[in-house]
Amino acid sequence: MRSRAIVLLSLALSPMLPSAAMAQWPGIVETYDIAREGFIYGLPLVMNYKTMYQYSVDRDSGQFKAPFNEIKNEPRVYTYKDTSLVTPNSDTPYSMMFMDLRAEPMVLSLPAVEKSRYYSVMITDANTFNVGYMGSRATGNDPGDYMVVGPDWKGETPPGIKKVFNSTTQFASVWFRTQLFNADDMPNVIKVQSGYKAQPLSAYLKQPGTTATAAVNFPKIDEPLIKTNFFEYLDFMLQFAPAGPEEKEVRAKLARIGVGPGKTFNFKDLPLEHKLEIGLGMKHGEERIKQFFNTGVTRVNGWGIVSPFGDRAFYHGDWLLRALGAAGGIYGNDAAEAVYPFTKTLANGDELDGSKQNYTITFAAGQYPPVNAFWSVTMYDGKSQLLIENPINRYLINSPMLPELKKNPDGSLTLYIQKESPGKDKESNWLPAPNDLIYLVMRLYWPKTEPPSILPAGEGAWKPPAIVATAK
Repeated sequence: MRSRAIVLLSLALSPMLPSAAMAQWPGIVETYDIAREGFIYGLPLVMNYKTMYQYSVDRDSGQFKAPFNEIKNEPRVYTYKDTSLVTPNSDTPYSMMFMDLRAEPMVLSLPAVEKSRYYSVMITDANTFNVGYMGSRATGNDPGDYMVVGPDWKGETPPGIKKVFNSTTQFASVWFRTQLFNADDMPNVIKVQSGYKAQPLSAYLKQPGTTATAAVNFPKIDEPLIKTNFFEYLDFMLQFAPAGPEEKEVRAKLARIGVGPGKTFNFKDLPLEHKLEIGLGMKHGEERIKQFFNTGVTRVNGWGIVSPFGDRAFYHGDWLLRALGAAGGIYGNDAAEAVYPFTKTLANGDELDGSKQNYTITFAAGQYPPVNAFWSVTMYDGKSQLLIENPINRYLINSPMLPELKKNPDGSLTLYIQKESPGKDKESNWLPAPNDLIYLVMRLYWPKTEPPSILPAGEGAWKPPAIVATAK
């Protein structure tokens, strides 16, 4: 399919390519290959930029949270109204911060958190590398100060800092997840959130601030242009992301089509032939990610299980895996922190569709997801991967809800996945579905490592139960 498309493109454009363009640009096939590989490589950086722009740059975005280097605490869980992130978590109220590390490091100070409450603090840079963790699993629930430094930092670690985290990019983000036990527990979560602190290193040391950094002209996010002028956004972000050893080859290729630090790629100004080459390569790069989403993960009882999140060493240049993570749910956790079985189909491959079928998920007695913290099953729209509006404002069912859920006579637990209520006697176990395609994500926070475990992801002894279609 690819070769036929390239041949047809070549024949169509052969009379249109001026000698100057031929001298400066790679040939049609190579340009296509660069655009395809560049799209897969660059998707996480562009998706991250979109969120960063809406959360910390554009105060009129409708999703704005806080300026750079300021923590925004959300005293609520995410709902269908939150649209900046695909597949958002609705288990743990978020606190978040985008950091500008160009001038100096940031110091994060964490409070003491009661041992019974799970929380995690994940640092993710603009490459979407998870560069480090604090919290229940990683550092415990005791208070402490931690430092995040940019790629150019050469200073010393001051006394009192428990650990230093090295961002590979000059902009990075912090994602705080604080467990909520039930609606009445929100004041307690807010109290924990109020203890999260962030300040520049100079303020932590009670010294004068460092020299201010140059203002940045952040390109406005425009949804249609993300698709057509994708490489302009990537071009912008690469200036803040020094290339690692494993990136030099793909960066060199991108430079051949004018993408890279200091470049000024502009899709709309390209000749028609180059627009077609780039557009076709991007389209096929997107298709490759979707194909990998469907076929490149381990399937267990219809659920896809993969561990697509980690640091630079974890990816080791596997840009397709990194793109899968970003497209499936950007800012996801490492497998040690959380595993996310997901599905849009039954075990036989049939699409989950709330307009056509009802469904059930049954956990056998004593065979709940094995976790040290908690687990959940969350409902999303199958097309947008966003939470859905529903009559009972329920987006998930999780283990803290178990005392209110109705068990079967044999001790098993059945969840009802459908658009309409299954009846008052079963409504406690109802997860409302859209009148359309369904996307389900199971979350296992701090998965157990001893058998039965879901770890290694997709290979462990614990298997998520199959979804069963029932009459509508």
